[in-house]
Amino acid sequence: MNLRQIEVFRATMLAGSVTDAARLLHVSQPGISRMLGHIELQLGVRLFERNKGRLQPTPEAHALFAEVEQVYLGVNRIKERAGSLRAGGGQTLRVLSSPSLVLELLPNAIASVVADFPEAKLHVESHLKRDMTRLLARGEADVGFSNLPIDHPPLVSEVVGQWTLSCVMPKGHRFEKAASVSLREVLGETLIAFSPDTPQGLFVDMALPEQLQTARSQIEVRSGQVACALVASGCGIAVVDNLTARAWTSDKLSFRPIRRAPVHKIYRLRNPNFPSSALEDELVKRFRRLAARQPVDTSRR
Repeated sequence: MNLRQIEVFRATMLAGSVTDAARLLHVSQPGISRMLGHIELQLGVRLFERNKGRLQPTPEAHALFAEVEQVYLGVNRIKERAGSLRAGGGQTLRVLSSPSLVLELLPNAIASVVADFPEAKLHVESHLKRDMTRLLARGEADVGFSNLPIDHPPLVSEVVGQWTLSCVMPKGHRFEKAASVSLREVLGETLIAFSPDTPQGLFVDMALPEQLQTARSQIEVRSGQVACALVASGCGIAVVDNLTARAWTSDKLSFRPIRRAPVHKIYRLRNPNFPSSALEDELVKRFRRLAARQPVDTSRR
C-alpha cells in the first residue's frame, strides 16, 4: 500500500462510509470506491462488507488499521519536523524519562539546552519501563533516559551515568551524625519497605534476608517519591535511589549513602530507525556531563 491508499483506507475506517470518507478527503465518492476496490484486489483480502450504504469493516480490516495507525503517526512526525524547519529551523524533541531521573538530573540538562537553543521545543514525559519501551519502539518519542536496563529490539542503549541507594530519614535523626550507614543499621529502624521486585527491595532482600524477617515495616511502596513523602510525614525511614533522595532534600528530610550498596547504570535509549538530531545529541552530552558530577558513594566500609 502506498501513502495515498493508506490515507483513503484510514479515512474510510474513521468515517464509516464512502460518502463521509470522500467528504473528509475532499474528493469524489466514486474515487474512494475505486481506490478501496483496488486495495482489496491488491491485498487479496476483503476489507469491508457493504450493507445499506454503510461499510462494515472485517476483522482483517481492523488488523490492518492497527498497523496503518502506526504508519500514520510516523508520517505526522515527518510533517511536524518539516513544518518546524520551514518555520525557521526550530527543532522538536520528545523526551521520555524514568521518574527518578526527571526530578533533578534531566531537568538540569534540559535547562542548559533550552538556554542555548531558544527556538527548540521539548516535550518531556515521565514513564515506567514498559510504556517507555512501547513509545520508543513505535517511534512516538525520540530519546529515553532509564534507570533500568531495557532489552527490546529494535531499541539500542548506551550508558550515560550511574546511581546507587541511599537512606532517607527525617531531619534530626541520629543517622545524620554519620557519613554513611550500613544496611544492618537501617533494618534496625522502622522501615518503609519496597516491593521485592524493585531494585531497592531486591537489594535489601539479598543483602540481609535473615534480618529482614524481623525488620519493623508496616508500609510497602514502589516509588521513591512516595517513600520520601512518607518519611517526611514521620512514618519511618526508607532505602531509595540517591537521585530521588538528593532531589527531595528539604527542611524535613536528610539522606546518607548506604555502605556496600550496588551501583546501577543510567541508560540513554533510542530507536535506530529514526536518526538522532543535533538537539538530541546535545541533550545527551549535557546529561552525561551532569551525571558524572553526581557523587556516588561506593564505600565498602
